[in-house]
Amino acid sequence: MKVVIGDRNLLPHRDLFLSLVEPVNPEVSWHERFDEDTLVDDLADADVLVGGRCTPAMAQAGRRLRLVHSGGAGTDKVSFADLPSETIVANTFHHEDAIAEYIAAATVMLRRGLIEQDAALRNGVWATSVYQDGLAQPRTLRGAMIGYVGFGHIGRRTANLFGAMGARGCVITGSGRVADAAGLEWHSDTADLGRLMKESEVVVVSAPLTDRTTGLIGAAELEALGPDGILVNVGRGPLVVEQALFDALRDNVIGGAAVDVWYRYPTSGDRAEPSALPFAELPNLLMTPHTSGVAHDTFVGRVHDIADNICRLADGRPLDRVVRPAPTTSVDTSSASIGRRFDLDMNG
Repeated sequence: MKVVIGDRNLLPHRDLFLSLVEPVNPEVSWHERFDEDTLVDDLADADVLVGGRCTPAMAQAGRRLRLVHSGGAGTDKVSFADLPSETIVANTFHHEDAIAEYIAAATVMLRRGLIEQDAALRNGVWATSVYQDGLAQPRTLRGAMIGYVGFGHIGRRTANLFGAMGARGCVITGSGRVADAAGLEWHSDTADLGRLMKESEVVVVSAPLTDRTTGLIGAAELEALGPDGILVNVGRGPLVVEQALFDALRDNVIGGAAVDVWYRYPTSGDRAEPSALPFAELPNLLMTPHTSGVAHDTFVGRVHDIADNICRLADGRPLDRVVRPAPTTSVDTSSASIGRRFDLDMNG
């Protein structure tokens, strides 16, 4: 069995991965950076591709692929249509703790004005109501309503964290259902998105990107959130209309935003403007390069999941967290192993 590793996030855990797959003794080919041509060549005789990106050319080259295993929850960059029909696609999670921490930290920074205070104090200005007229005293999160657009692993863990701070919660999902409604005041389907935006002081977006969810939040929704509202997007950039978000931040239609997922990404190296619009000029925006889930613990857990599925594949056992099964593949359908469905219910 040949395994091609196309996710550089697994490189720090190479020894762990190799120890976990040792029982099936695969040939493992590691790629330190994404290079489509090199990967295309390497996939010609590969059985498994590990990585969240499988382009049409890669999928077409991998005629022997039995498994494409995303290195994370998202599979929106996998060219399903170009894969052999018998290729299984699976994913993994373990990012919910890291992302929940990011959401909580970003929310506090924005609601308390810490970004502006830091910039001001570096210039000797004490930007606080203690020293300046016209500045309001910020509010804590106790009693604040947090709205969740999508409520899977990330939403549930974040709601637990915010709940410990005394915050309340409301949710919309594609079906209106949630697996665990503990601590929520209400949950509904997308027909109540406007209500959620209007009632919430902070809106957390963590839904997967699909045809149904692209552009889900636009100008009207941001206006409903209001000038004191905070938006945190850890799902995918295009869930929020790009121009509408820029305009709302520039014109103070909303109070601020933390954006960890973008509209443009590097195609090689580490440089790329995240948008065609000048988001970097906006003082009420926290910009991060899709790092909310990047933590040591995240990838240790993912390595265990990926290695386990590779061993299952080699042994002919059912795989866990399957997003697309092969036509005749046996899939473990227990609640702990169901892969991501492409709707608002089973987001990361």
